[in-house]
Amino acid sequence: MIKKWYFYASLVVIITFLSLGFIPSSHETKPWFLIEKTDGSEYIFPSKEKDDYPNTNVPFTGNHLIGFKEAVAFKESQGKYRLVNSLGYMGKYQFGSKALRAIGINDNKAFLKDPALQEKAFTALLAKNKWILRNEIKRYEGKIISGIEITESGILAAAHLGGAGSVKNFFKNKGSRHFRDAFGTSLRSYMRDFAGYDLSFIEADSNATVND
Repeated sequence: MIKKWYFYASLVVIITFLSLGFIPSSHETKPWFLIEKTDGSEYIFPSKEKDDYPNTNVPFTGNHLIGFKEAVAFKESQGKYRLVNSLGYMGKYQFGSKALRAIGINDNKAFLKDPALQEKAFTALLAKNKWILRNEIKRYEGKIISGIEITESGILAAAHLGGAGSVKNFFKNKGSRHFRDAFGTSLRSYMRDFAGYDLSFIEADSNATVND
């Protein structure tokens, strides 16, 4: 008799528990999956609409800085932070040691292990190259050289590939001499493929560095 009582009591508990799981929720549904509260304000992320981010400082993806960074990263390393290629270029954006030293990073191993540092390094190098190439950007932006429409973002992408000096030589020779890296990638291809991004968020800075 006691065993039967335990059996039926357990059965009732299980049925009750399962039934509660199917009671409709009274919570308001949200169109996206994450809600954050910052300084008392509520935002819903992510969103398909740019206007859904009226009070944030995050650049909208697409043809803005984030879109540029991710496009360059995919071309350089498919976005892999730990990648080191056969020539020793490192990280998501494939930095060489010389470029790292120019922005104040002296520990290659620490750089390779630190995604946040790699992101800061890319932004710092953009700022430095934007200052070095400020005259070229002002003079040639919007013009057609060697079949390529010149834009600020294309110039800065090419500088990331071959250095600011190579970009200066490209314009000095009116595009007649085509720099290529060890894998055959040309400055022209970077100027073409990364044209038209809005990098006004980046301020030209001759002393741009990253504290590692």
